[in-house]
Order: sequence, then C-alpha cells, then structure tokens
Amino acid sequence: MTASLNTPGSFSSLAAVFDRNFTEGREYGAAVSIWHEGQEVAHFCAGLADEQRPWQPDTLVPIYSATKTASAACLLLALYDCCQGPDLAVGDLWPAFPAPDLTIGELLAHQSGLAALDEPASIFDLDACRHAIEHSHPAWGPPTHGYHPHTIGPMVDILMRELTGMRVGAFWEQRVRQPLGLDYYIGLPVSERGRVAMLRTARLHGSMPHTPFYAALFNRTTEIHRSFHSILGLASAREMNTPAAWECASPAKGGVASARGLAAFYQALLGNLPGSPFPPEILEWMSTPQSQGMDRILLRPTTFGCGAMIEPAELFGRGGLGHAGAGGCHAFAEPDTGYSFAYTMNAMELGILPGERVLSLIDAFLSDTAI
Repeated sequence: MTASLNTPGSFSSLAAVFDRNFTEGREYGAAVSIWHEGQEVAHFCAGLADEQRPWQPDTLVPIYSATKTASAACLLLALYDCCQGPDLAVGDLWPAFPAPDLTIGELLAHQSGLAALDEPASIFDLDACRHAIEHSHPAWGPPTHGYHPHTIGPMVDILMRELTGMRVGAFWEQRVRQPLGLDYYIGLPVSERGRVAMLRTARLHGSMPHTPFYAALFNRTTEIHRSFHSILGLASAREMNTPAAWECASPAKGGVASARGLAAFYQALLGNLPGSPFPPEILEWMSTPQSQGMDRILLRPTTFGCGAMIEPAELFGRGGLGHAGAGGCHAFAEPDTGYSFAYTMNAMELGILPGERVLSLIDAFLSDTAI
C-alpha cells in the first residue's frame, strides 16, 4: 500500500480497514483521500489499475453517479452568475419541459417525475434526449421524489446550455477544474487516457438481495427498471472502459477522477480551496433538504438537497452531503468539520448504494476524526 499522511498516525483505523479490504479480496485497485480545511491529510492507494499498472495517487477511474454533485454545483454556479437561484422555474429556461412550473431546485432533488421516459434515447445524443424528455409525461411531482439515475444528466446539460451556451463539461473545465487544477474531469482529454484504471465487472457471489427494489429492477415492466434503461448506452463496465465513455461528459455518470481530485472538489465546495468559484449560497442550496422521505425509485428513505444526497445518513458522515457512484465509489463533505472524503476503486460491486466495503471505510474515518 502507498500511503501519504500529513498527520502521521492519525488515520491508523482507516489504514487498517483499507488494507483489510485488500486482504479479504474485496479490492483489485483502490484509493482513499481525506482532506481537511484545504489540505490533504491522508491518502492511501494500493492494488492494480489494470493487469500491468500499479494504482498510483494520480490514477483516474470512472466515478459514475458520483459525478452528479459536481454537475449540479456547476448549474447552480451558472444560475448564481446570472443573479438567479434554484427557485427559478425550469420553464423559464426550457419552455417545452413537461413540467414547466417545476423549480430547478425541485428538478435537482429528483422531483420531476421523469426518471423513466416514454421513449428511449442515447446518452451520446443530447438532442435525442431532449426530444424524449419533452415528449414524456411526468409520473409524479413535488412533494414526491424518486431518484433519477440517468435522465437527470441530459436535463442538467440542457438547462446549462440554455443558460450559458455551454454544456456542463465545458463549464466545469473553464470555471472549476482548470482554474483549481483538479484531477477530476467531466469529459476526459485524450492526453489523460493512459492514467485511467480499467473497471472489473462485479461478480455475483450467491444471489442478489431479495428486496422489492431488486425484484422491480429486473422486471422490464416496472417504472424502476425503465428509470435505469431510458437513457441507452454505458450500461456495463465493458462499455465504461472505453474512450467514448470517458469523453462523453455525461453530467449523470461521465466523471473520471482520482480520489484526490474528487475529495479536493468537495473542499472547493466548502470554500476551503483558494480561488474556489463557489459562493456560500451554493453549499447552502446543496446541503439544505429539498426532498425527503420514501424514494419512489430506490424504495427506501432518501433525502436530497439541490443535486446532492444527504440521506441515508450512514453514507455522509456527520451532517454531510455528497453522492454515491455505481460499483461502490463514494465521496462527501462535512460542512461542520471541514473534512471531505473520497473513495475510488475498479473492482465493481453489485448494488446501487455503497455496501459494506465503503461503509467500513467511513466508520474508520469517523473514528479517526472523532473529537
């Protein structure tokens, strides 16, 4: 294991759990980065990025839905630049949206009712996604909410384009990533391809969990199944291991980052990095509950701010906000303590929300940073 700590010995529990996950065969390659008040205070990496390359501190990997928080932060920043906020109606920017009176904050909190579209569209064709969204009928509206795993991506991209003339990836590069030097891309440059780790398909050990969610996920007739299949493309680890995936810049699942870059973004969101473009209002919008209760898609209680997950609480530390990604990657910030946490890996695991592997890391982090 490669480890670097600015406070030696302070993260012994986290180091032990990180090492144990490898010893028990749960990992192939992985990294954890912890930041506090603008400085990286711990970093661990081990294993392999592919069959030949060791995992390095600058190894990049697709982070799936962990991209959503950065994408939402970009849209909110663009609104702030225009002296607007999340109370702006979607229809003011996008008149043909099927629920024009919905606010942007409600959309970012998964309340549009458009998790499943009436016709499919390709993730690589934003105009086709726009047509499919505009010709779908919302299945619910506020106060009901249900996670939009894929359709939220083109929605945010279209709103960004209407507001700024740019898509999220270009705005992120210009306003956030390049000025701060973050090792976190939404639209990977060709020059960085050689640093990307190869994902390994999740292995089924025994049967899938016997829950209503998984029963619905594999039933093609359900809204839950359609919510994960309305936007076509990049549905497998094999597809995600391609330059087309890394360069697609999907706001919902197109991020490619190192653990260090992902955790540093959350420091920028907290206002702890010099030159951060994010004013305090954006953190407040993202950390204030906008929707909460039983999630119509995930079939469990969840809470969302404007573009960030807040509940289930065990995933987000002490009053934190962040977002999980498919396969197990995860990141969050704790506004009250100034910490941010990021975990990236290439051994995919089954399940929509992170499982025991990352929960054990979070528990160790909380133990090591307890006051």
